[in-house]
Amino acid sequence: MNTTNVALPERQTGGTPLPSLQTRPSRLLSLDLLRGLTIGFMILVNDNGDEEHAYWALRHAAWNGFTPTDLVFPTFLFLVGITTVLSLSSRIDQGIARSRLFGHVLRRAVILFLLGLLVNSFPLFHLHTLRVYGVLPRIAICYLLVATLYLLDRGWRSKVVVVVTLLVSYWVLMRFVPVPGYGVPTHGVPLLDHDGNLAAWLDRQVFSPSHLYEGTRDPEGLLSTLPALGTALLGLLTGLWLRSARSLRQKATGIAAAGLSAILMGGLWNLSFPINKKLWTSSYVLFAGGLSLLLLALSILLIDIPSAAEPKPERARRSPWFTPLLVFGVNAISAYVLSELLAGALGSIHPRPGVNLSQTLYHPLARLIPDAAFASLVYSLLYVAVCWLPMYVLYRRKIFIKV
Repeated sequence: MNTTNVALPERQTGGTPLPSLQTRPSRLLSLDLLRGLTIGFMILVNDNGDEEHAYWALRHAAWNGFTPTDLVFPTFLFLVGITTVLSLSSRIDQGIARSRLFGHVLRRAVILFLLGLLVNSFPLFHLHTLRVYGVLPRIAICYLLVATLYLLDRGWRSKVVVVVTLLVSYWVLMRFVPVPGYGVPTHGVPLLDHDGNLAAWLDRQVFSPSHLYEGTRDPEGLLSTLPALGTALLGLLTGLWLRSARSLRQKATGIAAAGLSAILMGGLWNLSFPINKKLWTSSYVLFAGGLSLLLLALSILLIDIPSAAEPKPERARRSPWFTPLLVFGVNAISAYVLSELLAGALGSIHPRPGVNLSQTLYHPLARLIPDAAFASLVYSLLYVAVCWLPMYVLYRRKIFIKV
């Protein structure tokens, strides 16, 4: 989802109005670069040559806990929240009716959801194993809900109330509601038990094991969409902050302060409600959201704020050093879909029994490089490069595919 220039805010009829801006800020290059970094890292960690022997930082935490890989998806959802504000506010300021904008939002969400089904089922398209949950379906749902909330009320206070309500409610559900067949968490069953938690139980009631990513549960399941929406709303609140009348340096400082506060709150909550990416726990929302805020603040300070050495940020926009990330950043969804479809194709082609094409390509590399973790990393980097090349062609031709 591409960002747009930040526009002047309209006079608001509900919520808390934002102060008027004196000038129209230029497009924040940091958003495109951070999105490009996120997608590039997402492709890298999703396509390890050897998942078992990959470096710790390139694998998700097995259950409770956190690794750098666990920051990828929430950062993308966070950016979705930001760009939703910037895109919709610009169109509202142009006088486009909100009912028309909602139709556009709904269409985009449906397309994202359908792309998710395509990615999940490609290339065999077996309905009895079709996974309805997934990365793109979760993005579609969160985008639809966040955009709808923003169209209904452009103020920030209502969004804070929603975030707090979502995170606290999810904690109450996961901590105190008895899980049928298991018991009350911390009494009849351990808190966040792998299969004996409410989120996993609910997913098994909705879908049979063949439709769930891990058989007995799904990391993008139904109930955990509630806190995931909280992640996107953190992005929405950040987008509102970016549209305020403060200087860009003040905005970056405020974002950094919010990030540190969120990390602290997430770390404290982790003591009683563990950080867990697969269940998208409330502590995980705050901890990962805080890190995303710090990354954004750092990006703005390094890239978008003029310095004595480089007083004109426009020159930095043409720097070849930024091109690799911009290539992914301006066509993020296309890059992700390409990487997943390619992975599906490589995994379904079997040059010989029991060995798919991905393994066939990796084995010579593993024999050449004795260190299994390093060999896996090299394969992942090559895979990212293969996905980057067609995106570079689109970038050079100024083709930006919008969903």
